[in-house]
Amino acid sequence: MGEAQVIRLHPQDGASVAPGTEPGQQPATGQAAGWERRAAAGLAFLRRRVTGDYPVDDFGFDPELTEATVLPVARQLYRRWFRTEVTGAHHLPADSGALIVANHAGALWALDGVMTATAVHDETPNHRFLRMLGADLVFTTPVLGPLARKTGSTLACNDDAERLLGSGELVGVWPEGFKGIGKPFSERYKLQRFGRGGFVSAALRTGAPIIPTAIVGSEEIHPMLGNAKTLARVLGLPHFPLTPTFPWLGPLGLIPLPSKWYIEFGEPIDTTEYGPDAAEDPMLVFELTDRVREQIQGSLYRLLMQRRSVWH
Repeated sequence: MGEAQVIRLHPQDGASVAPGTEPGQQPATGQAAGWERRAAAGLAFLRRRVTGDYPVDDFGFDPELTEATVLPVARQLYRRWFRTEVTGAHHLPADSGALIVANHAGALWALDGVMTATAVHDETPNHRFLRMLGADLVFTTPVLGPLARKTGSTLACNDDAERLLGSGELVGVWPEGFKGIGKPFSERYKLQRFGRGGFVSAALRTGAPIIPTAIVGSEEIHPMLGNAKTLARVLGLPHFPLTPTFPWLGPLGLIPLPSKWYIEFGEPIDTTEYGPDAAEDPMLVFELTDRVREQIQGSLYRLLMQRRSVWH
């Protein structure tokens, strides 16, 4: 038999008192204890932010800030607004580098990058971070630029991509760029040109696998019905989208529509068989770039045929 529990009686009223609790003191409930732990963790977080006692890498990535403030917000969109379903997460390596290549869309908000980063973090056993490669405009935009750096993004150039892949990071690239974000709704899910294949060269030089990734749902959050090109030139933007809600509803038009999202991480393409010198072969780079593009396009068509509707 186990050791008997000792019950102490209050000398005045005879009420039982739980072990470890002084007479007249109420034991903390599980809910109260949980709240206290969260409060203590929050205070510790604020203390580290004030004292500067937190890690930041050479690119400006602040993992603690990302996990404590940005991911919880993104997760609400990911789980509740877009109700994202993910397949193929087992293709993501547990502790080595890989290049995730995906289709790009969004018109007003390119949320596919944020949702992919959330999927990578939440669907990998050790909660890995996705280091996203972004265009110059991202880093020259006030507020957005510093935030992008702090959440792990960096400039879409071969040097940065190779450094990250070489150090074992998961790197994300959307090679359609602004052509993908700004394509009209009539061309949804038709991949635009992938550029010169710089991402393939980076993967070849580092021996990192390429993971073709298909995202369905991003084209419907802001259906682009037109493009005010003159206004875009005046504002220095790649395009100025006209959607069913923007700019007609003002700030409300910026709210993305709650389309149903699917993210599929495809079968990795091994690059080690070619060797790092293969990055200097333009024909091979073009061939691999086209192979990645075709694999993503095929996955998109298959996912579109399988989904019941835009909203479910």
